Amino acid sequence: MPLRSIMFKNIIKGLQAYSGGFALISKLKLWRYFAIPILISIIVFFVIISAAYGWSDNLGDWMAKVWVWEWGKSAFTTIGSIIGGLVIIVIGLILFKHIIMALSAPFMSPVSEKIEAYITQSEQITSRETSFMSQLWRGIGINGRNLLMELVLTIPILLLKFIPVVNIFSTILLFMVQAYYAGFGNIDYTLERHFSYRESIAFVKKHRGLSIGNGIGFLLLLLIPFIGVVLVLPLSVTAASVSTVKALHPDLKELKS
Repeated sequence: MPLRSIMFKNIIKGLQAYSGGFALISKLKLWRYFAIPILISIIVFFVIISAAYGWSDNLGDWMAKVWVWEWGKSAFTTIGSIIGGLVIIVIGLILFKHIIMALSAPFMSPVSEKIEAYITQSEQITSRETSFMSQLWRGIGINGRNLLMELVLTIPILLLKFIPVVNIFSTILLFMVQAYYAGFGNIDYTLERHFSYRESIAFVKKHRGLSIGNGIGFLLLLLIPFIGVVLVLPLSVTAASVSTVKALHPDLKELKS
């Protein structure tokens, strides 16, 4: 089967895993694990929105200095402010993802573990010893690495927005990059029990469709005002755990939903 076809099917699988998320969380009594991560999400979100509102005009004025002519300066300044706000929001969204996923790692790992135990009907589901601090440092390490990689890819894509027509495709590309790294962080909550740092990176690259699919759901949830910020981690982590467990256990003929 062609690689593109496999990746597309995995994207669909990553998205389909969101169905039944609420029911699974309630059935396994997982809501209590999300209290602190939800609080972290709300705080980080409002800090980023405040920064975008306060700095967009300043960034727009700075960009307007590039336009040395008087004619059209007002229009260029306005456009600069809009683009400046967009740049801050995009970078803020990148930071939001990785900050909340890194700091929430110790709370999300037990969630993933309980989901894996339920689906596989097994009490012995881990091959690596982990602790609260090791999970935290693992989350910081993975998300720090992903943050750097995402910024390296995002900055050139943002520059493409200054080119007419091309900027349409750059928006799609930017969304896919954001989705990939969002899904990456969610998937690693399951992988950290099974694989080393490098092995996890290799696994996600091999199953990048699952990562993109999960990340698309993550980003779409954030489009829902306020409620999205509250529900984004519970639903995306649950979905990522389900899809990742199925990828880790392909030999199981039937998995509980």
